Order: sequence, then structure tokens, then C-alpha cells
Amino acid sequence: MKERKVKNPRRVTMADVARAAGCSQATVSLVLNHVTEVRISSELRQRVIETARELGYGQASFVKSLVLQELRGACIGFVVDQLATTPEAVNAIDGARQASWGHDINVLVGQTLDHSDRENIVVERLLRAGAEGIVLMSIFSRRISLSETMRRLPVPLVLLNCYTDDCQFPSVVPDEVVGGMRATRALIDYGHERIATITGEMFMDAASDRLTGYRMALKRSGIAECPYYIAQGNWTPSSGYEATAALMSIKTPPTAIFCQNDKMAIGCLNALLDRGLRVPEDVSVIGYDDDELARHLRPQLTTVDLPHRSMGAWAIAQLARGKHKSHNPIEVTKMECALVSRGSASWLSATLR
Repeated sequence: MKERKVKNPRRVTMADVARAAGCSQATVSLVLNHVTEVRISSELRQRVIETARELGYGQASFVKSLVLQELRGACIGFVVDQLATTPEAVNAIDGARQASWGHDINVLVGQTLDHSDRENIVVERLLRAGAEGIVLMSIFSRRISLSETMRRLPVPLVLLNCYTDDCQFPSVVPDEVVGGMRATRALIDYGHERIATITGEMFMDAASDRLTGYRMALKRSGIAECPYYIAQGNWTPSSGYEATAALMSIKTPPTAIFCQNDKMAIGCLNALLDRGLRVPEDVSVIGYDDDELARHLRPQLTTVDLPHRSMGAWAIAQLARGKHKSHNPIEVTKMECALVSRGSASWLSATLR
């Protein structure tokens, strides 16, 4: 299976626009979503719009206005297995909406809960509503088997956060191996060698790929892998807490911990706090996902961004090109995950070397 990599520069968020425009994030949301019921001065509206354009909010270099013109006035169906468990689906949908912004393209969303009968109903209703393309998204990265309904769609289909063995449809997933390498490499660059990782559930592509990236970063830096520094978690804060307690009980505990999602990093931070350890002075911590909560922890969490907004925009661009399935394999696009540096990781203290 071939893979094509797409660089993902750090995304511009509404919080960035709000800081630059000198207003609240809520005001930015109201302006950019064209809410007119709330009284906002024309001067402030214009400032927010100009700031968003200057920062590149909601834009991706691969989403061309000329291509999107082809879908003007159309609607796109967005089919996802789950909406409520994590922010990834919402972020991807928001990325699709941003890419459609200003081009009169509506995004209609249907949830299936991974039930085939429900999927058939959702697709039928989206097509009846006039959907001229379908995006099928999995809540976690995985190989899927497409139903006959999906394979025989009368409109183009794009796969987001999932792929098939035959690679007949355009698909995009995060480059989790590079993300795991990037997190681990950042800790190495800070002078750490005793670096532990807390994994997610290993049956998931994300967990196995992030662990592969961790191992590759250590190997490339000439650091011997220590099996005691690889702790099993299950994506929850409690598993991060328990894994960290076990890691810090080792005779030679790690000086840095790469948690493979932000929720486990919360548990990790709490476990270190309960042991009287300071972050990052005593132990550096890096998470993964760039969940909204990462900005509100103390210290703020250094993490790796999942590029779901950019993936959503990419999917819209693919649908605009109007290609149906191919008899030849289509490269799976892997989108790079950027490191978001904050306050929870820093240089190794001289006393810990």
C-alpha cells in the first residue's frame, strides 16, 4: 500500500484569531459563522475577518478556490460512526466547513454508530437531500471493509481516518509514526535519555504506530530501548495515573514521559503531583491529540496535534475533483502531525543527568 505524505503546518485556531484581533473567542465564532442576531459593531466584524484572513484561518494550501467553485451551491454528506466520544469528528467536520466557507457548499452530517442498517439509511437520506459527494469517517484510524452501499454510490466517496485494502478510494489518515517520533525526538533534544511512553490500546493503529515512532526516535539517537519504560494504558486518565505510578517506582525512573494521548497525560500529571514531583523541572511530559484541555492544564501541556481539521478540508478538495473509485490503487495520504510546544517539557535538569 503506497502512502503519500502531506505536511500539516500548525493550524490556526479561533483562539489565535481572538488574540490577534483583541476580542473573545466567542466573538470570533459569531463573526466567522455569520451570526447576525448578536449585535457586533461593523468595525469589530471587519477586524476579525481581516485577522482571520491574514493568519490563514480555515485555509489549506491544497484547497483551491477554483476547484471548490465546481461544488458551489452543492451539499456534501459527512458520514461518521460516532460524534460524541471525542472531538476528532467535530474537528474534521469543522475543517470541511471551513474549506467550504464562502463557496456556498453545505455539509450535512449523519451518525451511524457503526451499524450497517443505519449506514444505509443515512446514505439514502443524504443522497435524497442532494449530496454530490460522501465523506466516510472512522472515529479512530483503521482499515475498514466497505459495504456494498458505499462501493456502489452514484457520487464520489472519500475516506477520512480510514482506508481499505484495495485502496480504490481517496483516503487520508494522520501520520502517527512521524507523530510518535516527533514527540520522542523533542524529549531527546531536551537532553533526556530515560524516556518512557504510555501506550493506548495496542489493537488500534494509532497506538501501534505511535509506539513504532517512539522506538524509531530512540534507535536513531543511539538510545537503547528499555522495556520497563513502555507502560500499557487504555487512553483514560486513570490508566495514565496508574502507569505513571508504576514507572516512577522503577529503581531508575524516567526523566520524561511521552503519553500517547492527552487524557492519559492528565493522569500522568496528577500522579507526578501526588509524588511531590514538579513538571517539567523533575519530569517532562508530552501528550498527543492537542485536545482543548491541554491549554488549560498547569503547566500547559506540550502535545502533538492530530490534523483532523486539515483532513476534513482535504476531503472536500478531493470531492471537488469529482473522481469516483479507481481500478488502480490510490495512494493513502498521510498527513503530518505537528508538535505543539508549551510548558510541560523542558531541558533535563543537570541534577538528573
